[in-house]
Amino acid sequence: MQLPGNILCVTLGGHSGRVAEQLLGRGWNLSPVTDLAAAGRLQAHRKFSLGLLVVGAEPDVAEESMEACIAASPGAEWVALCEAQALESPAFRELVLGSFFDHLLQPCDLRELEMTLGHAAKRAGLRHRNEAARRCAVDALGMVGQGPAISRLREQIRKVAATDAPVLIGGESGSGKELAARAIHQCSPRASGPFVAVNCGAISPSLIQSELFGHERGAFTGASSERRGFIEAASDGTIFLDEIGDLPIELQTNLLRFLQEKTISRVGGVRNLHVDVRVVAASHVDLAEAVAVGQFREDLFYRLNVLSIEVEPLRRRMEDVPILAEYFFQRCIAKTRTRVKGFSRQALAAMLAHEWPGNVRELFNRVQRAVVMTDRRLIGPTDMGLEAVENVAGMGLDIARTTAERDVISLTLTRVGRNITHAARELGVSRMTLYRLMEKHGIALESESRLQPASAWSPAAPVIRPTPVARVGDSMDAMMKSPAAGYRSDWSGAGKPAGRA
Repeated sequence: MQLPGNILCVTLGGHSGRVAEQLLGRGWNLSPVTDLAAAGRLQAHRKFSLGLLVVGAEPDVAEESMEACIAASPGAEWVALCEAQALESPAFRELVLGSFFDHLLQPCDLRELEMTLGHAAKRAGLRHRNEAARRCAVDALGMVGQGPAISRLREQIRKVAATDAPVLIGGESGSGKELAARAIHQCSPRASGPFVAVNCGAISPSLIQSELFGHERGAFTGASSERRGFIEAASDGTIFLDEIGDLPIELQTNLLRFLQEKTISRVGGVRNLHVDVRVVAASHVDLAEAVAVGQFREDLFYRLNVLSIEVEPLRRRMEDVPILAEYFFQRCIAKTRTRVKGFSRQALAAMLAHEWPGNVRELFNRVQRAVVMTDRRLIGPTDMGLEAVENVAGMGLDIARTTAERDVISLTLTRVGRNITHAARELGVSRMTLYRLMEKHGIALESESRLQPASAWSPAAPVIRPTPVARVGDSMDAMMKSPAAGYRSDWSGAGKPAGRA
């Protein structure tokens, strides 16, 4: 057996250091100390992959101090070696259950201890590989995830970032449209310029013209000085017009002129000002349908919809849910002192079975609430306000089959132009069977024009809307391969009020 290195052995309470001597004699790379202060000094200068805590029948050190010592070596696996009487203490039992890989009772067989340390070393190595994979799950754009949907989005962002043409971002509320807009700006030649985000639905209609275009001194009551608007402030950079569909119809004309001429006129002004700004817009409603019902100017829509990308809802990229949850968890615990260590398997299963109607924003809010409210070391489903999944292993295959069936039907309908007869022929079923399967999966052919969140930008084609099904089986595999933690990114939009992306 290849002996692992970098083991911190802490012997407390005046207990004999014979165990450390025996391990050293058998070739283990051990750093023995006899108090927590000495352990802290070593941990400040060295990184340990394993820890061994040796205590007697009655530890004379507070459990909080031992827990702080363990937390000082993140990523390390710890093994406790104690006498049976020590486990009579509820606080020490809780510490062992929550913070140690395993524990052994004294006196113990040395070979059993070596085997346990070897298993802990393998787990520490696996944890190290996981951390490396987690770091790879976020690229320079600060986008969290490894699934095909987020990979496709990254590729689209890099393509549209290379030009100065306007970009229209579609997607449901809370799916991360502002993050995509920031990523476009960061990848573009304008990255050194300002990025100005404007929520068109959050500004009073009476003030929005002044906010966007600025005003001159004396233009109206209270205008005691001239003021640059958001568009002028974004000069040489990017302006992100969030919820562009909420812009009053009378102001859409002014915005159209700006897109055509690259000039603006402040409120109360008599001169045109040239501004060099790239426009990225977003809306959670289908603007093509808004045009059809007269709530959005058709010429403005085509000016904005030069390049379009779609941010998929979270239910269609379930493989990224554990990664996002771990990322948000790390963000939350970095701001508060907590004993919470992560998510239980039941919590992960519940997250993968949830449909996430509020998308990424909902996930962030649930994780934030769980970190504050839980009294346990591992977050459970009830801490997140989710329903527990009783038999995860048993339901995985059924969900995988249902998901595959739904996806095949949706893709076939899209490929044949929503023609039921042709789709039934390709699938090898009757028209009535196909209608029954569409009803089962909640797939509808919607041709009527009405305002609603949509996943397509075509004004002519009806929208196929499959009912989301949680992908527990596939997502659990993805989660076991690449969970994520310790990322740095900008999800500041995750806390915006409901109804805005």
